[in-house]
Amino acid sequence: MDASNRLKLGIILPVAEFFMDGETPRWDDLLTMSLRAEEVGFDSIWIVDHLIVAHQGRETIGVWECWSLLSALAAATSRVELGTLVVCVPFRNPALLAKMAETVDEISGGRLILGLGAGHHEPEFESFGFPFDHRASRFDEAIQIIHPLLRTGHVDFDGRYERAHDTVLRPRGPRPEGPPILIGTTGDRMLRLTARYADSWNVYYSEARNRASCIPELREKVDAACRAEVRDPSSLERTAAVLVNGVGLETRREQPDWILSGTAEEIVGEFRAYQREGISHLQIRVEPNTVEGIESLEPVVRMLRRG
Repeated sequence: MDASNRLKLGIILPVAEFFMDGETPRWDDLLTMSLRAEEVGFDSIWIVDHLIVAHQGRETIGVWECWSLLSALAAATSRVELGTLVVCVPFRNPALLAKMAETVDEISGGRLILGLGAGHHEPEFESFGFPFDHRASRFDEAIQIIHPLLRTGHVDFDGRYERAHDTVLRPRGPRPEGPPILIGTTGDRMLRLTARYADSWNVYYSEARNRASCIPELREKVDAACRAEVRDPSSLERTAAVLVNGVGLETRREQPDWILSGTAEEIVGEFRAYQREGISHLQIRVEPNTVEGIESLEPVVRMLRRG
């Protein structure tokens, strides 16, 4: 298959309590899963950025910190791209966030994909003392600091929520314009910011009902945002997360009935449907989210690579 038309496949790691098929992943587990994913032939590894997951009437779930894990994986892996799906920008000072991204890109030898978002889970904002108001406006100001720092190494910005006075980003990492920026969103205002600043757009599986048939409606919204920003829609990469049941495996964790299940051939068919709708990179959360789950998708990887 022509590399330019190749569908990239990534693995979303289970970084929260109980998310590794009912078990809490330790660092050794996450490292083993990442190295096995690299061996199997996956193109990328992805880390979500939460502090806690709390729902009314349920036990609060803790989550390992995103950037600490990324730094370790940047040193421990050798080939796969490493992405954030997505960094909750309000959790960190934007200039410092650009500095962290540039440093991880250096450690990895230029393999970071910087996924950004405005956040949505109010309990973790309240628990850790971050403001939950005006998230899109705060993101708008933050990206005006992050983007020029990564692209040019300098910014001077004074906004209502964020500021960076004559800030420089040095030393620079392996890529002259820094790592690519991905923004995950389906909101109208955030899509305009995606069209203005991002290299890639992402939709999470819960927002696309986990099916390729739901992509066209979302794609039109993305295209409209690009046109509003006077940008060629074809210049913005499209990516999507998918929830997949491991081939021939059962999971102890309760899953929605719309999880993608079936034979390797059936899963490949749905992945190709995503590709036909313009998706060039899929981030897979496999269940069970274990080494065995990753290995069960090896036939899927092989079939897709054969074309």
